[in-house]
Amino acid sequence: MLAVGGIFVLSPDGLLIRLIATDDWTLLFWRGLLTSVTLFITLVFVFKKPIHTAFLTMGKKGWLAAAAQALGTTFFVLAIIYTSVANALIIIGITPLWSALFSRIFIKEHIHLRTYLAIPFALFGIYITTNVDMQANEGDFYALCATVFIAAQSVIVRSAKSVDLTPSLVIGGIVIALIAWPNAYPLSITSQDALYLGILGVIVLPLSFILLIAAPRYIPAPEVNLIMLLEIALGSLWVWVFLGEQPTQQAYLGGSIVIITLATHTYLGYQVNKAA
Repeated sequence: MLAVGGIFVLSPDGLLIRLIATDDWTLLFWRGLLTSVTLFITLVFVFKKPIHTAFLTMGKKGWLAAAAQALGTTFFVLAIIYTSVANALIIIGITPLWSALFSRIFIKEHIHLRTYLAIPFALFGIYITTNVDMQANEGDFYALCATVFIAAQSVIVRSAKSVDLTPSLVIGGIVIALIAWPNAYPLSITSQDALYLGILGVIVLPLSFILLIAAPRYIPAPEVNLIMLLEIALGSLWVWVFLGEQPTQQAYLGGSIVIITLATHTYLGYQVNKAA
């Protein structure tokens, strides 16, 4: 239920980004700052040790995770703005496969044959999704960049199992704000944009992060990955219902290939873990 709740809360992210009328950098500035402040306040009340200790003990990997989060989030927002939400979510949906590949390269984790087989199928699905709308190529490229940095963040966190890197989410939000600040106009937002930014930065992102971080403690990670596929469907559904942005036929086909590939990969992984 935690994973389902986390995805349901996170799913309007793309819709809210589209509803916010301010420029890209101002959106990123407030998104990063509000999320960081909200998570910091949450950590102050839930951490059993002094908050400064939590930040000091995360070490270099915490800072690397924060940098990866900041870049991943920046590219994600730009992807949502410059391509269709469906395209962006389909491309970003293959992040678990990149995470597995990066885990093999950087922390020498074993990769199962199913992962090697899944990657070309997923890439084929993305090719079908992105090959038609040439004007969306910039946004599709941003989405691919987002997958790289989001996957890198997950591998960094995985490599530091003995260290709580939750405080890195706070630092990551600050880094996002700093990246955006030179080109942002924070005081130019309208009251309507302020409302959407508040919903996004104070409720949607912090709450979904907390739920999704907690979920693997109660159900196997493969099940969490399978549930996270709901974001592709729900995120696309919200912008279709509220903004009339219907996915293309190519997005339907390519997205179906990606979802079936990831679902099969996750199911096989679950069966292997269950048998073990």
